[in-house]
Amino acid sequence: MKKASVRLSLAALLALSLVTLAACSSEPQGGAAANKPVDGQSEETVTLNILSNFSIAQPPGPDNPVTKEFEKRTNTKLNITWVSDGVYNDKLNVLLASGDLPDLIKLPDTTTIPQFSTMVRQGAFWDLTPLLKDYKNLMDSPAQIWENTKMDGKNFVVPIVRPLEGGATLAIRRDWLDKLHLQMPTTMDELYTVMKAFKENAPDGKQNTYGYTMRTNEIIDNTFNGSNGKWKEVDGKLIDVTLEPTMRDAILYKKKLFDEGLIPPDFAIMKDDQFWDLATGGSAGVTGETIEALWRWTYDQWKRDPSVVWEPLVSIAASQGQFTAQNSGFIGVAAIPKSVPEAKVKKILSLLDYGASLEGSTLSQYGIEGVHYTKEDGYFVTNEQSVKDSLGTGSFGKLFMKHDPYMYAFAPGMPKDVFERNKKIIDAKSKVSTPNPAIGLASETNVKLGAEYTKKIDDLKVQVIMGKAGIDAWDKLVADLKQDANYQKIIQEMNSAYKERLASK
Repeated sequence: MKKASVRLSLAALLALSLVTLAACSSEPQGGAAANKPVDGQSEETVTLNILSNFSIAQPPGPDNPVTKEFEKRTNTKLNITWVSDGVYNDKLNVLLASGDLPDLIKLPDTTTIPQFSTMVRQGAFWDLTPLLKDYKNLMDSPAQIWENTKMDGKNFVVPIVRPLEGGATLAIRRDWLDKLHLQMPTTMDELYTVMKAFKENAPDGKQNTYGYTMRTNEIIDNTFNGSNGKWKEVDGKLIDVTLEPTMRDAILYKKKLFDEGLIPPDFAIMKDDQFWDLATGGSAGVTGETIEALWRWTYDQWKRDPSVVWEPLVSIAASQGQFTAQNSGFIGVAAIPKSVPEAKVKKILSLLDYGASLEGSTLSQYGIEGVHYTKEDGYFVTNEQSVKDSLGTGSFGKLFMKHDPYMYAFAPGMPKDVFERNKKIIDAKSKVSTPNPAIGLASETNVKLGAEYTKKIDDLKVQVIMGKAGIDAWDKLVADLKQDANYQKIIQEMNSAYKERLASK
């Protein structure tokens, strides 16, 4: 089985490239019928200007064959401006402020960019609700995903779908466990024991080996709180877990890891590539990532030493029981400015609908058969060209994707046995995963003041973990927040929004 050489970096890469591509006329995969315009309304090629993010080493270039294939199969000319994840939100803020908008804009969600929410309510973007029923592939995505992306009960955006399971999770060096005769941990106490053994025994023989890189360490908070993020539903209401005793427990757990040298001392200022250098360099045995990105990041390590086995955990338990987070079901949302004529809106929806078809999603993830992949027993075997042409979830998958519950199980170059193992892990996660009840909910006070509160909370967490402040400082902050009128107003507004959502169902 061929294995692609994958070197896909999530580093904050300041890159803007305008991709202007012409349609070509060769026969598409799927037969001549795929050459016809998706909406069946016009044979005229339509030019679409699109802004999207990317999270791989390089975005698709100006001669990318997959972009050309999308153009050919949808009768479009796609001018895609790809912007690195690291600077994307800044780019969006500048763009929205300018008012000079492309035909299609990719956003992280409906709430992260406050200016977008304001502009939606000012009528600056299309309400797509009455149009979407005509696009079967888009509508085939689970209803929960569409519900998670509604604004005021309406669909102003199209979710770029992802599975509800298989997102950020803890992953562990299974080969290190086997070498040290340890079992896969199922509780936070057992995980601590494993981390300590990894540090003390340094299975790869590296000086300054750590138990855990501390990447996505909010998983520890979530596990102790039994919550998927800041908000937890209890008896029909949202509570802020920041104020709960379990958050205090999570901070003290991390402090214990810090005090015993089981995590990097400078974890608070480390970048993604530094976390991954520890993991792939044999200096840490636990890290955090989505299941497919775990493979992408560790692929070169595995190629150097096939005995290396990174295995995602199904779940981990603390006082609130077994926990693993359920995903939002989307990697971002696509919005269409009201300045775009209705005929063009339908063409854009047709493009997204094609991208959500089996054929379009296959093109997005795997490329062109015979060029980027072959199929063996129904399994996509990708080659080096798929990597060179920047395929997959980190590029085209940011725009075009069919809902597939096992999408996070696969990454280019992955052997079939790893894929099958990952599918079983995802199945197991689906039985215990916890959704985020606050997805898509907004508080006006939080828009104004939330960032300040979040910084104060996060900074103090780090100070306590690193011993620069005592746990009594955390206790005082919690007591102050309970008496803070604006902070309590955020909680009230979030609960009002939550009640409105429940009432609209």
